[in-house]
Amino acid sequence: MDSPLHRRIRSDIAERILSGEWPPGFRIPFEHELMADYDCSRMTVSKALAPLAERGMIVRRKRFGSFVARPRIHSVLLDIPDIQAEIQKRGEPYDYELLLRKVRAAHRRDASELGLTASGEVIELRCLHKGSGRAFALEERVICLTSVPQARDAAFDEIPPGTWLLERVPWTEAEHKISAVNVSRATALTLGVEPSAACLSLERRTWRRAEGITFVRLTFPGEAYDLGARFAPSEPDPTAPTGA
Repeated sequence: MDSPLHRRIRSDIAERILSGEWPPGFRIPFEHELMADYDCSRMTVSKALAPLAERGMIVRRKRFGSFVARPRIHSVLLDIPDIQAEIQKRGEPYDYELLLRKVRAAHRRDASELGLTASGEVIELRCLHKGSGRAFALEERVICLTSVPQARDAAFDEIPPGTWLLERVPWTEAEHKISAVNVSRATALTLGVEPSAACLSLERRTWRRAEGITFVRLTFPGEAYDLGARFAPSEPDPTAPTGA
């Protein structure tokens, strides 16, 4: 038995978003265009779009249409801002330097970090983010070229890879790991700190469905960055059991 038409429309749109065919910020066809494409009523189209908006995959704007949502990372423990925006918010001039860019075969470690199920190529990047001329964060990143083939042609000499990915590649899952670290002598030299200085390491992995997209490690000098969160108790679930 065929699925209802509104489910097929919803599935078609979701597939184009998750495949990267429709990147973040892309305006999807207007409702009247979808009605013509699928030979259906406005109610059917609305029924297809509403769940996508509720899931945060699209943003519906009255009189302007619907757009693929730009992914945002939220956590009770951490909300990661854009590094450039964070530096500029502090009133400091931002600078970015690409230290390494190379395409290479994926190593076993890449497969572990990205959850790859097959061998392939990755693009390896090292970048330095600066505020007022001082090192703010060292970014070490691997992007899976099987999942993001368009990254092969990106220079990353002016646009940081995190910004580039956010604007072009949708993701469905992310994982964070935060730790205090003693950095290597080479990393300490890059950051302009003593090898024994306290630094903060933030690792993030992102996936699109089962496909690993990127693994990144951001290392901050201890005095350059801090973490904070504001949250409230969640509403009690009336169906949850009570008692110890």
